[in-house]
Amino acid sequence: MAMAHKILIVDDEAPILDAVSYALRREGYKVTVAMNAEACMRAFNTEQPDLIVLDVMLPSVSGFDICKKIRTEHDTPIILLTARTEEQDRVQGLELGADDYVVKPFSVRELSARIKGILRRRSPSGQQQKKVVWGDITIDESRHEAVVSGHKLDLSPKEFALLAFFIRNPGLVFSRQALLDRVWGKDAYVDERTIDVHVSWLRGKLSQAGKDKWFKTIRGVGYKFSGEN
Repeated sequence: MAMAHKILIVDDEAPILDAVSYALRREGYKVTVAMNAEACMRAFNTEQPDLIVLDVMLPSVSGFDICKKIRTEHDTPIILLTARTEEQDRVQGLELGADDYVVKPFSVRELSARIKGILRRRSPSGQQQKKVVWGDITIDESRHEAVVSGHKLDLSPKEFALLAFFIRNPGLVFSRQALLDRVWGKDAYVDERTIDVHVSWLRGKLSQAGKDKWFKTIRGVGYKFSGEN
């Protein structure tokens, strides 16, 4: 039997929390709720949810700020909820790394459909694409092949896994520890310096296709894959 996906719902309106959590639990999700930023981060670190439904208009700390904080170290899917309808607000949320944006008032059925869509795309069970095309690069995980501008890269398994991870998360910033956890695994006994070495190797191999600047070093934080050269 498949393990239930864990959903964290963050909203300061109790009726919304009650309605959404009730509906999602009926669909088989394991649901945790929070009403402010502190409770959100506590639940996030404890539960490690598969997806977050996050209200933008929270007291003290906004959902935008929470989204930005989470994105510095994690790529957990985030759906933002807001009463705002301005395009600028929607764009801001997406630029901060949110996966989707739902405007209040909304139907729980619509929110559920969006949750299912995101989780289906992120599923490791084979539903996720094995072949990813992004700009000049093609990653074929079933063949363990990476091709950039027609040039096939000769990559070690970990170099390939690291590149594939960045390709699936373009523009997001990840700390060295977050990359170790997501690519090497949380139980791996390797130093953070390992990330620097592998990024350096990848830059060298991408330079053969003139794409050595695709990886950006974010001083004091880690790395992001921008696709800009």
